[in-house]
Amino acid sequence: MIIIAAMKHLPLALAALVLSVFVPALVQAQPERFQAGAAKRDITPQEPVPMWGYGARHAALSEGVLDPLFASAVVIQAGDEKLAIVGLDLGRSPSEASLERIRERIKSEAGIEHAMIAGSHTHHGPVLELSNAPGKGQGRFDAALRYYQQMEDAIVEAIVEANQRMVPAKLASATVELEGYNRNRHSKLKPAPLDTSLSVLRFDNADGEPIVVLVNFTGHPTSVPGETLKFSADYVGAMKDKVEAELGGVAIFMQGASGDLSINKGPDSDHVIYGQALGSEVVRLAQTLQPVEVAKPSLKVREERFQFASRSNFNNPLVRGAYSVAFFPELIANFVDEYTDGIRPRLTVAVLNGELGFVGGSGEFFCAHAIRLRERARVERLFFFGYCNGYHQYFPTIEAVAEGGYGADSQVAPAEVGAGEKLMNAALMWLYELRGKL
Repeated sequence: MIIIAAMKHLPLALAALVLSVFVPALVQAQPERFQAGAAKRDITPQEPVPMWGYGARHAALSEGVLDPLFASAVVIQAGDEKLAIVGLDLGRSPSEASLERIRERIKSEAGIEHAMIAGSHTHHGPVLELSNAPGKGQGRFDAALRYYQQMEDAIVEAIVEANQRMVPAKLASATVELEGYNRNRHSKLKPAPLDTSLSVLRFDNADGEPIVVLVNFTGHPTSVPGETLKFSADYVGAMKDKVEAELGGVAIFMQGASGDLSINKGPDSDHVIYGQALGSEVVRLAQTLQPVEVAKPSLKVREERFQFASRSNFNNPLVRGAYSVAFFPELIANFVDEYTDGIRPRLTVAVLNGELGFVGGSGEFFCAHAIRLRERARVERLFFFGYCNGYHQYFPTIEAVAEGGYGADSQVAPAEVGAGEKLMNAALMWLYELRGKL
């Protein structure tokens, strides 16, 4: 280096002065790192366990596999900060105990402080809420408890491998409106709220090859009949297969605010045909993108747990009994533990490079929440992740509660009326604060 060579001929004091002037400038001139890496792991249960999603199944055990379930992860590094985004072919994100163990491990093994871990909401995954205690799963559902260790290990392995595979990355994103792919299943009022947006986030390596394609779309994965007691990723699996086959890299699906939205698969279609059609739309959009290097990488994250009163009194024996009949006793015993201090959803907000927003909510948010937040946030693109970092049932809008109906009633939406709006207002404030606007 020229400066170092020239310093050989300088007096010691003068050399020290040169170092004090030039070395900080050289350090500051080094560009901040922007990297991404991706990996995935199979998380399909290996033993028969209770299935998540339909109360009518009660505690019926699974009877095999229709298609495998995966944990797909991307780790993003901007400067010195890292964020793991993980899409799971599960009905929800892991339980609080599992989530805490996963987070502790990825912090210890990969130095990752922040994570958004979300379920696709397939109704053909395993029950995740049981625990190793009498009357709560122990003894009767030991296979499910063994699965939780398998699941946690696989999620951690996917994140750690993604971290190890990080390389300098280029980035691009886009959104299109897909008409006819989903519908509002709740409101009878016209026009009913409907989020038709398909958003794609594409990371490429230096050679222009996709590292990961992250897909954000909104619609219940309930196209496989409830009577089918086999594990399936539903349309999400077929969509990801299509994207990975056409583009390469790892495809990650992050479900949106789908509390009141179902998909339109059509009378002559099934989950595979619909998933492939959606995958083709993702490929078409991703191929229009030209990822570029990030000039000023940055990552800021904020997360908190909120507390709301419950509209259902889980301490009332009659209420507990009714839920136990509708589902099964061990499951409800764990719900009661979860909601002892009220409904405590987690809200996670991240801003990448000052222009891309990510909002994760731990429940089934009605689509109007995401639509309004997107309109108000004024970021280049906002990705809304439901079923993220926990699960606290439905969060309908105030007007949806007033209208009534499934998803808005206190039986499946126990959080106090207006809880969803309070969470979205907090997310809006944080999106501005993290960008230095407030």
